[in-house]
Amino acid sequence: MISTYLNVIKPSLKHKLISFKPKLNFLNHFSSCPHDKTYSKLEQTYFSTFKKCYTKKHVTQLHAHVVQTGFSQNLFIVGKIVMFCAMSNECLMDYAVSVFDSVRSPDGFLWNTMIRGFCKKNDVKKVFGYYKLMGQNGENVDNFTLSFLVKASGEYGSVLLGRQVHCCVLKCGFEWHVHVRNTLVHMYGMVNEVWVARKLFDEMLEPDLVAWNTVIDCYVCCGEYKEGLELFSRMQAVGVRPDDATLSVVLSACAALGDLELGRWVHSIVSQSPLIKDVSIVNSLIHMYTKCGEIQEALTIFGKLTDKNIVTYNTVILGLAAHGHVQEALDVFSLMINRNHTPPNDVTLLGVLTACSHGGMINKGRKYFNKMTAEYDIKPTIKHYGCMVDMLSRAGLVNEAYDLVQNMPMKCNAIVLRTLLAGCRVHGNIELAENVKQVLLEVDPDHSSDFVLLANTYASLEDWNQVSRVRRSMTAKGVQKPSPGNSLVGLL
Repeated sequence: MISTYLNVIKPSLKHKLISFKPKLNFLNHFSSCPHDKTYSKLEQTYFSTFKKCYTKKHVTQLHAHVVQTGFSQNLFIVGKIVMFCAMSNECLMDYAVSVFDSVRSPDGFLWNTMIRGFCKKNDVKKVFGYYKLMGQNGENVDNFTLSFLVKASGEYGSVLLGRQVHCCVLKCGFEWHVHVRNTLVHMYGMVNEVWVARKLFDEMLEPDLVAWNTVIDCYVCCGEYKEGLELFSRMQAVGVRPDDATLSVVLSACAALGDLELGRWVHSIVSQSPLIKDVSIVNSLIHMYTKCGEIQEALTIFGKLTDKNIVTYNTVILGLAAHGHVQEALDVFSLMINRNHTPPNDVTLLGVLTACSHGGMINKGRKYFNKMTAEYDIKPTIKHYGCMVDMLSRAGLVNEAYDLVQNMPMKCNAIVLRTLLAGCRVHGNIELAENVKQVLLEVDPDHSSDFVLLANTYASLEDWNQVSRVRRSMTAKGVQKPSPGNSLVGLL
Protein backbone atom coordinates (compact mmCIF):
# COMPACT_ATOMS: atom_id res chain seq x y z
CA MET A 1 0.00 0.00 0.00
CA ILE A 2 2.87 2.37 0.79
CA SER A 3 4.44 1.86 -2.64
CA THR A 4 1.07 2.61 -4.21
CA TYR A 5 0.98 6.04 -2.62
CA LEU A 6 4.59 6.67 -3.60
CA ASN A 7 3.73 5.98 -7.24
CA VAL A 8 0.64 8.18 -7.09
CA ILE A 9 2.65 11.31 -6.29
CA LYS A 10 3.69 12.93 -9.55
CA PRO A 11 7.32 14.08 -10.07
CA SER A 12 6.16 17.70 -10.01
CA LEU A 13 4.71 17.13 -6.54
CA LYS A 14 7.61 15.08 -5.25
CA HIS A 15 9.00 17.96 -3.18
CA LYS A 16 5.68 19.50 -2.24
CA LEU A 17 2.54 18.34 -0.46
CA ILE A 18 -0.33 19.76 -2.51
CA SER A 19 -2.96 19.68 0.23
CA PHE A 20 -1.31 21.68 2.97
CA LYS A 21 1.64 23.81 4.01
CA PRO A 22 4.45 24.30 4.98
CA LYS A 23 6.20 23.33 1.77
CA LEU A 24 8.55 20.38 2.12
CA ASN A 25 10.61 21.02 -0.99
CA PHE A 26 13.81 20.70 1.02
CA LEU A 27 13.13 17.19 2.35
CA ASN A 28 15.31 15.22 0.00
CA HIS A 29 18.34 17.34 0.87
CA PHE A 30 18.34 16.16 4.47
CA SER A 31 20.48 13.37 5.78
CA SER A 32 18.65 10.34 7.21
CA CYS A 33 21.23 9.86 9.95
CA PRO A 34 19.54 10.09 13.40
CA HIS A 35 22.59 11.86 14.84
CA ASP A 36 22.61 14.56 12.16
CA LYS A 37 21.18 17.95 13.10
CA THR A 38 19.20 18.05 9.88
CA TYR A 39 17.55 14.76 10.88
CA SER A 40 16.15 16.35 14.06
CA LYS A 41 15.08 19.43 12.12
CA LEU A 42 13.19 17.30 9.62
CA GLU A 43 11.62 15.31 12.45
CA GLN A 44 10.31 18.53 13.98
CA THR A 45 9.04 19.64 10.57
CA TYR A 46 7.02 16.44 10.28
CA PHE A 47 5.53 16.98 13.75
CA SER A 48 4.41 20.51 12.91
CA THR A 49 3.02 19.36 9.55
CA PHE A 50 0.96 16.61 11.18
CA LYS A 51 -1.01 19.32 12.98
CA LYS A 52 -2.30 20.46 9.60
CA CYS A 53 -3.49 17.02 8.47
CA TYR A 54 -7.26 16.71 8.35
CA THR A 55 -7.99 14.01 5.77
CA LYS A 56 -6.74 10.60 4.71
CA LYS A 57 -5.28 12.20 1.58
CA HIS A 58 -3.11 14.51 3.70
CA VAL A 59 -1.76 11.67 5.82
CA THR A 60 -1.08 9.29 2.93
CA GLN A 61 0.86 11.99 1.08
CA LEU A 62 2.87 12.83 4.17
CA HIS A 63 3.44 9.13 4.82
CA ALA A 64 4.88 8.80 1.32
CA HIS A 65 7.44 11.50 2.13
CA VAL A 66 8.19 9.78 5.46
CA VAL A 67 9.08 6.58 3.60
CA GLN A 68 11.10 8.44 0.95
CA THR A 69 13.22 10.24 3.52
CA GLY A 70 13.99 7.16 5.61
CA PHE A 71 11.72 7.83 8.57
CA SER A 72 9.50 4.75 8.15
CA GLN A 73 10.97 3.19 11.31
CA ASN A 74 10.85 6.38 13.38
CA LEU A 75 8.41 5.38 16.13
CA PHE A 76 7.45 8.95 16.99
CA ILE A 77 6.49 9.87 13.42
CA VAL A 78 4.86 6.52 12.61
CA GLY A 79 3.00 6.81 15.91
CA LYS A 80 1.52 10.11 14.69
CA ILE A 81 0.28 8.45 11.51
CA VAL A 82 -1.29 5.53 13.35
CA MET A 83 -2.82 7.88 15.94
CA PHE A 84 -4.43 9.97 13.20
CA CYS A 85 -5.91 6.85 11.59
CA ALA A 86 -7.19 5.48 14.90
CA MET A 87 -8.75 8.70 16.16
CA SER A 88 -10.15 10.18 12.94
CA ASN A 89 -13.91 10.25 12.40
CA GLU A 90 -13.47 7.77 9.55
CA CYS A 91 -11.47 5.42 11.83
CA LEU A 92 -8.98 4.41 9.12
CA MET A 93 -7.89 1.19 10.78
CA ASP A 94 -7.16 -0.65 7.52
CA TYR A 95 -4.53 1.95 6.68
CA ALA A 96 -3.31 1.94 10.29
CA VAL A 97 -2.76 -1.84 10.05
CA SER A 98 -0.67 -1.44 6.89
CA VAL A 99 1.50 1.20 8.58
CA PHE A 100 1.80 -0.79 11.80
CA ASP A 101 2.78 -3.98 9.97
CA SER A 102 5.64 -2.14 8.27
CA VAL A 103 7.26 -1.29 11.63
CA ARG A 104 9.90 -3.82 12.68
CA SER A 105 9.81 -3.13 16.43
CA PRO A 106 6.62 -1.35 17.51
CA ASP A 107 6.66 0.11 21.00
CA GLY A 108 3.94 0.09 23.64
CA PHE A 109 2.44 3.34 22.37
CA LEU A 110 1.89 1.87 18.90
CA TRP A 111 0.32 -1.31 20.31
CA ASN A 112 -1.97 0.75 22.55
CA THR A 113 -2.95 3.02 19.67
CA MET A 114 -3.96 0.04 17.53
CA ILE A 115 -6.01 -1.39 20.39
CA ARG A 116 -7.57 2.04 20.99
CA GLY A 117 -8.51 2.42 17.32
CA PHE A 118 -10.25 -0.96 17.15
CA CYS A 119 -11.96 -0.15 20.44
CA LYS A 120 -13.35 3.02 18.87
CA LYS A 121 -14.47 0.96 15.89
CA ASN A 122 -16.12 -1.48 18.32
CA ASP A 123 -14.21 -4.39 16.79
CA VAL A 124 -13.79 -6.44 19.96
CA LYS A 125 -12.19 -9.39 18.17
CA LYS A 126 -9.39 -7.17 16.82
CA VAL A 127 -9.00 -5.40 20.18
CA PHE A 128 -8.21 -8.63 22.00
CA GLY A 129 -6.36 -10.03 19.01
CA TYR A 130 -3.83 -7.21 19.16
CA TYR A 131 -3.71 -7.50 22.95
CA LYS A 132 -2.71 -11.16 22.55
CA LEU A 133 -0.11 -10.31 19.89
CA MET A 134 1.24 -7.57 22.15
CA GLY A 135 1.98 -10.12 24.87
CA GLN A 136 3.45 -12.61 22.39
CA ASN A 137 5.87 -9.91 21.21
CA GLY A 138 7.11 -9.34 24.74
CA GLU A 139 5.51 -5.91 25.23
CA ASN A 140 4.19 -5.26 28.72
CA VAL A 141 0.68 -3.90 29.19
CA ASP A 142 0.18 -0.62 31.01
CA ASN A 143 -2.75 1.39 32.39
CA PHE A 144 -3.69 2.59 28.89
CA THR A 145 -3.84 -0.95 27.51
CA LEU A 146 -6.06 -2.17 30.33
CA SER A 147 -8.33 0.88 30.16
CA PHE A 148 -8.98 0.27 26.45
CA LEU A 149 -9.69 -3.42 27.10
CA VAL A 150 -12.12 -2.57 29.91
CA LYS A 151 -13.87 -0.01 27.73
CA ALA A 152 -14.15 -2.47 24.83
CA SER A 153 -15.71 -5.06 27.16
CA GLY A 154 -18.32 -2.57 28.35
CA GLU A 155 -19.25 -1.43 24.87
CA TYR A 156 -19.52 -5.06 23.77
CA GLY A 157 -21.94 -5.60 26.66
CA SER A 158 -20.31 -8.78 27.93
CA VAL A 159 -20.25 -9.27 31.71
CA LEU A 160 -18.03 -12.36 31.37
CA LEU A 161 -15.49 -10.57 29.20
CA GLY A 162 -15.49 -7.59 31.55
CA ARG A 163 -14.81 -9.82 34.56
CA GLN A 164 -11.94 -11.53 32.75
CA VAL A 165 -10.34 -8.18 31.98
CA HIS A 166 -10.91 -7.16 35.59
CA CYS A 167 -8.89 -10.23 36.60
CA CYS A 168 -6.09 -9.09 34.26
CA VAL A 169 -6.17 -5.68 35.95
CA LEU A 170 -5.72 -7.34 39.35
CA LYS A 171 -2.92 -9.61 38.12
CA CYS A 172 -1.04 -6.67 36.58
CA GLY A 173 -1.37 -4.60 39.75
CA PHE A 174 -3.38 -1.73 38.29
CA GLU A 175 -6.51 -2.10 40.44
CA TRP A 176 -5.77 1.15 42.27
CA HIS A 177 -4.81 3.18 39.22
CA VAL A 178 -7.35 6.03 39.14
CA HIS A 179 -8.09 5.95 35.42
CA VAL A 180 -8.29 2.14 35.26
CA ARG A 181 -10.63 1.97 38.26
CA ASN A 182 -12.91 4.69 36.90
CA THR A 183 -13.08 2.80 33.62
CA LEU A 184 -13.95 -0.38 35.51
CA VAL A 185 -16.77 1.43 37.32
CA HIS A 186 -18.08 2.69 33.99
CA MET A 187 -17.81 -0.77 32.40
CA TYR A 188 -19.84 -2.46 35.14
CA GLY A 189 -22.49 0.23 34.77
CA MET A 190 -22.68 -0.43 31.02
CA VAL A 191 -23.31 -4.15 31.63
CA ASN A 192 -25.94 -3.38 34.33
CA GLU A 193 -23.77 -4.68 37.19
CA VAL A 194 -24.27 -1.44 39.08
CA TRP A 195 -23.73 -3.06 42.48
CA VAL A 196 -20.18 -4.03 41.46
CA ALA A 197 -19.59 -0.51 40.16
CA ARG A 198 -20.74 0.87 43.51
CA LYS A 199 -18.47 -1.53 45.42
CA LEU A 200 -15.43 -0.42 43.39
CA PHE A 201 -16.38 3.21 43.96
CA ASP A 202 -16.87 2.79 47.73
CA GLU A 203 -13.38 1.26 48.01
CA MET A 204 -11.82 4.53 46.80
CA LEU A 205 -10.44 6.58 49.67
CA GLU A 206 -10.83 9.98 48.01
CA PRO A 207 -12.75 9.64 44.74
CA ASP A 208 -12.20 12.50 42.33
CA LEU A 209 -14.85 14.32 40.30
CA VAL A 210 -14.53 11.85 37.41
CA ALA A 211 -15.22 8.94 39.78
CA TRP A 212 -18.32 10.66 41.19
CA ASN A 213 -19.60 11.45 37.71
CA THR A 214 -18.99 7.90 36.56
CA VAL A 215 -20.83 6.17 39.39
CA ILE A 216 -23.76 8.62 39.26
CA ASP A 217 -23.99 8.05 35.52
CA CYS A 218 -24.01 4.27 36.13
CA TYR A 219 -27.07 4.53 38.35
CA VAL A 220 -28.92 6.86 36.00
CA CYS A 221 -28.15 4.74 32.91
CA CYS A 222 -29.38 1.63 34.76
CA GLY A 223 -32.64 3.37 35.65
CA GLU A 224 -31.88 3.73 39.36
CA TYR A 225 -32.49 7.46 39.37
CA LYS A 226 -33.14 7.96 43.09
CA GLU A 227 -29.88 6.26 44.02
CA GLY A 228 -28.07 8.46 41.51
CA LEU A 229 -29.54 11.61 43.06
CA GLU A 230 -28.65 10.37 46.55
CA LEU A 231 -25.04 10.02 45.42
CA PHE A 232 -25.20 13.54 44.01
CA SER A 233 -26.29 14.82 47.44
CA ARG A 234 -23.47 12.87 49.08
CA MET A 235 -21.01 14.30 46.57
CA GLN A 236 -22.02 17.84 47.55
CA ALA A 237 -21.81 16.98 51.24
CA VAL A 238 -18.14 15.98 50.94
CA GLY A 239 -17.34 19.22 49.10
CA VAL A 240 -16.84 17.99 45.53
CA ARG A 241 -18.10 20.65 43.13
CA PRO A 242 -20.15 19.40 40.16
CA ASP A 243 -19.24 20.20 36.57
CA ASP A 244 -21.24 20.19 33.36
CA ALA A 245 -21.10 16.37 33.10
CA THR A 246 -22.50 16.00 36.63
CA LEU A 247 -25.33 18.43 36.06
CA SER A 248 -26.30 16.85 32.73
CA VAL A 249 -26.68 13.43 34.37
CA VAL A 250 -28.58 14.91 37.32
CA LEU A 251 -30.97 16.70 34.98
CA SER A 252 -31.57 13.41 33.16
CA ALA A 253 -32.52 11.81 36.48
CA CYS A 254 -34.80 14.74 37.31
CA ALA A 255 -36.49 14.35 33.92
CA ALA A 256 -37.05 10.62 34.46
CA LEU A 257 -38.47 11.10 37.96
CA GLY A 258 -40.37 14.30 37.21
CA ASP A 259 -38.44 15.99 40.02
CA LEU A 260 -39.17 19.56 38.99
CA GLU A 261 -37.99 21.06 42.29
CA LEU A 262 -34.47 19.65 42.03
CA GLY A 263 -34.40 20.43 38.30
CA ARG A 264 -35.15 24.10 39.00
CA TRP A 265 -32.46 24.13 41.69
CA VAL A 266 -29.94 22.87 39.13
CA HIS A 267 -31.21 25.51 36.70
CA SER A 268 -30.53 28.22 39.30
CA ILE A 269 -26.94 26.99 39.67
CA VAL A 270 -26.43 26.90 35.92
CA SER A 271 -27.91 30.40 35.47
CA GLN A 272 -25.24 31.87 37.77
CA SER A 273 -22.33 30.25 35.94
CA PRO A 274 -20.79 30.23 32.45
CA LEU A 275 -22.48 26.83 31.93
CA ILE A 276 -25.62 28.68 30.87
CA LYS A 277 -23.87 29.13 27.50
CA ASP A 278 -23.06 25.41 27.22
CA VAL A 279 -25.45 24.00 24.62
CA SER A 280 -25.37 20.46 26.08
CA ILE A 281 -26.40 21.75 29.52
CA VAL A 282 -29.15 23.91 28.02
CA ASN A 283 -30.40 20.91 26.03
CA SER A 284 -30.58 18.93 29.28
CA LEU A 285 -32.56 21.74 30.90
CA ILE A 286 -35.02 21.81 27.99
CA HIS A 287 -35.39 18.03 28.18
CA MET A 288 -36.02 18.16 31.94
CA TYR A 289 -38.69 20.86 31.64
CA THR A 290 -40.51 19.13 28.78
CA LYS A 291 -40.50 15.82 30.66
CA CYS A 292 -41.92 17.58 33.73
CA GLY A 293 -44.65 19.19 31.62
CA GLU A 294 -43.31 22.74 31.94
CA ILE A 295 -43.45 23.44 28.22
CA GLN A 296 -43.45 27.23 28.52
CA GLU A 297 -40.23 27.25 30.56
CA ALA A 298 -38.63 24.94 28.03
CA LEU A 299 -39.65 27.24 25.17
CA THR A 300 -38.32 30.28 27.04
CA ILE A 301 -34.89 28.65 27.39
CA PHE A 302 -35.07 27.52 23.75
CA GLY A 303 -35.81 31.07 22.59
CA LYS A 304 -32.84 32.54 24.48
CA LEU A 305 -30.32 30.01 23.15
CA THR A 306 -28.38 31.40 20.21
CA ASP A 307 -26.24 28.38 19.28
CA LYS A 308 -28.94 25.77 18.78
CA ASN A 309 -27.90 22.37 17.45
CA ILE A 310 -29.80 19.35 16.14
CA VAL A 311 -30.22 17.97 19.69
CA THR A 312 -31.84 21.24 20.79
CA TYR A 313 -34.43 21.12 18.02
CA ASN A 314 -35.09 17.41 18.50
CA THR A 315 -35.64 17.84 22.24
CA VAL A 316 -38.15 20.65 21.74
CA ILE A 317 -40.02 18.91 18.88
CA LEU A 318 -40.31 15.62 20.79
CA GLY A 319 -41.36 17.43 23.98
CA LEU A 320 -44.05 19.45 22.22
CA ALA A 321 -45.34 16.40 20.35
CA ALA A 322 -45.50 14.27 23.51
CA HIS A 323 -47.65 16.89 25.26
CA GLY A 324 -50.03 17.40 22.36
CA HIS A 325 -48.68 20.75 21.15
CA VAL A 326 -48.84 19.48 17.61
CA GLN A 327 -48.78 22.68 15.57
CA GLU A 328 -46.03 24.18 17.73
CA ALA A 329 -43.88 21.09 17.13
CA LEU A 330 -44.33 21.39 13.38
CA ASP A 331 -43.60 25.14 13.57
CA VAL A 332 -40.28 24.44 15.31
CA PHE A 333 -39.47 21.87 12.63
CA SER A 334 -40.25 24.43 9.93
CA LEU A 335 -38.03 26.99 11.71
CA MET A 336 -35.23 24.45 11.87
CA ILE A 337 -35.42 23.59 8.16
CA ASN A 338 -36.31 26.87 6.50
CA ARG A 339 -34.74 29.60 8.60
CA ASN A 340 -31.76 27.98 10.31
CA HIS A 341 -31.08 25.44 7.55
CA THR A 342 -30.33 22.66 10.01
CA PRO A 343 -30.69 19.27 8.29
CA PRO A 344 -32.95 16.85 10.23
CA ASN A 345 -32.00 13.36 11.34
CA ASP A 346 -34.01 10.25 12.18
CA VAL A 347 -34.86 11.55 15.69
CA THR A 348 -36.25 14.78 14.23
CA LEU A 349 -38.58 12.90 11.91
CA LEU A 350 -39.64 10.64 14.76
CA GLY A 351 -40.81 13.74 16.64
CA VAL A 352 -42.57 15.13 13.56
CA LEU A 353 -44.40 11.85 12.88
CA THR A 354 -45.38 11.61 16.56
CA ALA A 355 -46.86 15.10 16.32
CA CYS A 356 -48.80 14.16 13.17
CA SER A 357 -50.08 11.02 14.87
CA HIS A 358 -51.26 12.85 17.99
CA GLY A 359 -52.85 15.59 15.89
CA GLY A 360 -54.58 13.26 13.43
CA MET A 361 -52.73 14.89 10.53
CA ILE A 362 -52.79 11.94 8.17
CA ASN A 363 -51.81 13.72 4.97
CA LYS A 364 -48.95 15.60 6.61
CA GLY A 365 -47.75 12.40 8.23
CA ARG A 366 -47.69 10.63 4.87
CA LYS A 367 -45.87 13.60 3.33
CA TYR A 368 -43.13 13.72 5.95
CA PHE A 369 -42.73 9.94 5.92
CA ASN A 370 -42.20 10.00 2.15
CA LYS A 371 -39.80 12.95 2.46
CA MET A 372 -37.57 10.97 4.79
CA THR A 373 -36.00 9.02 1.95
CA ALA A 374 -36.84 11.20 -1.04
CA GLU A 375 -35.65 14.56 0.32
CA TYR A 376 -33.75 14.06 3.58
CA ASP A 377 -32.02 10.77 2.68
CA ILE A 378 -32.99 9.21 6.02
CA LYS A 379 -33.75 5.51 6.19
CA PRO A 380 -36.91 4.84 8.25
CA THR A 381 -36.48 2.60 11.29
CA ILE A 382 -39.00 0.38 13.04
CA LYS A 383 -39.91 3.35 15.26
CA HIS A 384 -40.89 5.47 12.26
CA TYR A 385 -43.04 2.65 10.91
CA GLY A 386 -44.56 2.31 14.38
CA CYS A 387 -45.52 5.99 14.34
CA MET A 388 -47.18 5.57 10.94
CA VAL A 389 -49.09 2.48 12.08
CA ASP A 390 -50.23 4.34 15.20
CA MET A 391 -51.33 7.35 13.14
CA LEU A 392 -53.27 5.28 10.58
CA SER A 393 -54.81 3.06 13.29
CA ARG A 394 -56.03 6.07 15.26
CA ALA A 395 -57.72 7.38 12.11
CA GLY A 396 -59.41 4.03 11.42
CA LEU A 397 -57.22 3.24 8.40
CA VAL A 398 -56.29 -0.14 9.83
CA ASN A 399 -56.15 -1.89 6.45
CA GLU A 400 -53.64 0.67 5.17
CA ALA A 401 -51.67 0.22 8.39
CA TYR A 402 -51.67 -3.55 7.87
CA ASP A 403 -50.41 -3.12 4.30
CA LEU A 404 -47.61 -0.91 5.64
CA VAL A 405 -46.65 -3.59 8.17
CA GLN A 406 -46.54 -6.28 5.48
CA ASN A 407 -44.29 -4.14 3.25
CA MET A 408 -41.81 -3.08 5.93
CA PRO A 409 -38.17 -3.72 4.95
CA MET A 410 -37.46 -5.14 8.41
CA LYS A 411 -39.16 -7.73 10.58
CA CYS A 412 -42.10 -6.26 12.45
CA ASN A 413 -41.96 -6.38 16.24
CA ALA A 414 -44.72 -7.09 18.75
CA ILE A 415 -45.12 -3.44 19.77
CA VAL A 416 -46.14 -2.32 16.28
CA LEU A 417 -48.48 -5.29 15.87
CA ARG A 418 -50.17 -4.59 19.21
CA THR A 419 -50.66 -0.98 18.14
CA LEU A 420 -52.45 -2.25 15.05
CA LEU A 421 -54.45 -4.79 17.08
CA ALA A 422 -55.57 -2.00 19.44
CA GLY A 423 -56.70 0.00 16.39
CA CYS A 424 -58.72 -2.99 15.19
CA ARG A 425 -60.42 -3.16 18.58
CA VAL A 426 -61.31 0.53 18.59
CA HIS A 427 -62.73 0.39 15.07
CA GLY A 428 -64.30 -3.07 15.33
CA ASN A 429 -62.41 -4.76 12.49
CA ILE A 430 -62.70 -8.39 13.60
CA GLU A 431 -61.32 -10.03 10.46
CA LEU A 432 -58.14 -7.98 10.48
CA ALA A 433 -57.79 -8.42 14.26
CA GLU A 434 -57.73 -12.21 13.78
CA ASN A 435 -55.02 -11.88 11.10
CA VAL A 436 -52.88 -9.61 13.27
CA LYS A 437 -53.33 -11.98 16.22
CA GLN A 438 -51.98 -14.87 14.13
CA VAL A 439 -48.88 -12.85 13.22
CA LEU A 440 -48.46 -11.91 16.89
CA LEU A 441 -48.56 -15.57 17.91
CA GLU A 442 -45.46 -16.12 15.77
CA VAL A 443 -43.63 -13.10 17.19
CA ASP A 444 -44.64 -13.30 20.87
CA PRO A 445 -46.95 -16.27 21.52
CA ASP A 446 -47.41 -16.01 25.29
CA HIS A 447 -48.37 -12.39 25.86
CA SER A 448 -51.71 -12.12 27.65
CA SER A 449 -52.56 -8.62 26.36
CA ASP A 450 -52.90 -9.93 22.80
CA PHE A 451 -55.65 -12.34 23.83
CA VAL A 452 -57.33 -9.65 25.93
CA LEU A 453 -57.29 -7.16 23.04
CA LEU A 454 -58.86 -9.70 20.69
CA ALA A 455 -61.46 -10.68 23.29
CA ASN A 456 -62.31 -7.01 23.87
CA THR A 457 -62.71 -6.53 20.12
CA TYR A 458 -65.39 -9.23 20.08
CA ALA A 459 -66.92 -7.80 23.28
CA SER A 460 -67.30 -4.36 21.65
CA LEU A 461 -69.53 -6.08 19.06
CA GLU A 462 -71.30 -8.11 21.79
CA ASP A 463 -70.18 -11.39 20.27
CA TRP A 464 -69.94 -13.21 23.60
CA ASN A 465 -69.43 -16.65 22.08
CA GLN A 466 -66.20 -15.49 20.46
CA VAL A 467 -65.16 -13.77 23.69
CA SER A 468 -65.55 -17.08 25.48
CA ARG A 469 -63.61 -18.90 22.74
CA VAL A 470 -60.64 -16.52 23.06
CA ARG A 471 -60.68 -16.85 26.85
CA ARG A 472 -60.70 -20.65 26.62
CA SER A 473 -57.84 -20.52 24.11
CA MET A 474 -55.89 -18.38 26.53
CA THR A 475 -56.46 -20.91 29.34
CA ALA A 476 -55.60 -23.89 27.14
CA LYS A 477 -52.28 -22.33 26.13
CA GLY A 478 -51.43 -21.61 29.77
CA VAL A 479 -51.19 -17.87 29.15
CA GLN A 480 -51.63 -15.87 32.34
CA LYS A 481 -51.80 -12.21 33.14
CA PRO A 482 -48.67 -10.77 34.74
CA SER A 483 -48.62 -10.01 38.45
CA PRO A 484 -51.26 -7.43 39.22
CA GLY A 485 -50.26 -3.90 40.06
CA ASN A 486 -50.79 -2.32 43.44
CA SER A 487 -50.92 1.15 44.89
CA LEU A 488 -49.97 2.66 48.21
CA VAL A 489 -51.63 5.73 49.63
CA GLY A 490 -49.35 7.47 52.06
CA LEU A 491 -50.99 9.40 54.88
CA LEU A 492 -49.44 12.74 55.82
